[in-house]
Amino acid sequence: MLLLLDWPCDYVIHTVDPIWYEGNKGEEELLTGCYRHSLEIAMKHDIRSVAFPSISTGVYSYPVDKAAKVAVMTVKNVIKENPDAFDDIVWVLFDERTQRAYEMALQE
Repeated sequence: MLLLLDWPCDYVIHTVDPIWYEGNKGEEELLTGCYRHSLEIAMKHDIRSVAFPSISTGVYSYPVDKAAKVAVMTVKNVIKENPDAFDDIVWVLFDERTQRAYEMALQE
C-alpha cells in the first residue's frame, strides 16, 4: 500500500549516493556511510525524527534488496549505539517492490 503523506520537515540532510558498479567499488561501505553520516548529522543537531528514501536504488542502480539490507542494518546499528537519540525513523519508499525489500530486511 502506498500512502501520500503531508509531513512537513524543518531540515533536509543531503547525502551523495554511491553508483552501483556490480559491487566492486566499495558500494556497500559507501552506502553504509550515507545512512550513518546522515544520522550523525541529525544527532549533532538534535533532530529526533528522520525520513529516509531508498538511497541509490534509482538512477544509480543499486539493487533494491542489497540496498535495503545495508540501510536497515546501518540504521539498526546506529540505534543500538544511540538508543535515546531518535523518536522516529521512517522509510519513504517509491513503490511496492521497494517496500517489500525493506520489509524483508527488517524481518532479518
